[in-house]
Amino acid sequence: MIPGAARDPGLQPERTSLSWRRTLLALIVADLLIWRSWALAASRSVPGPVDYLGICALVAMAATLVLGVCVLARGRELRRSNSAPPAALLRWAAGAVVALAASAVAAVGLGH
Repeated sequence: MIPGAARDPGLQPERTSLSWRRTLLALIVADLLIWRSWALAASRSVPGPVDYLGICALVAMAATLVLGVCVLARGRELRRSNSAPPAALLRWAAGAVVALAASAVAAVGLGH
């Protein structure tokens, strides 16, 4: 490689960006299913003092919003350079995925 020459990143940044978007799309679908479960359960029963399924729906929505911000930030970084993502971004994204997974499991358990 010639010193000072621009590095050709190839298609790797595009593939990475697309994989982050696919992950976000899957989480949005899970989020919508949790909200649907909550709406159906709310229409069938008398509300109690604590609506645990509603809490699951709110946690799922918050996690999806956090991951959406992570996807936008990572896409912006990939357009600027082909560097590794910051550790903080990965921690936030991993936390959002874990929170949404826990919400989905809890929603399934509470929905029946």
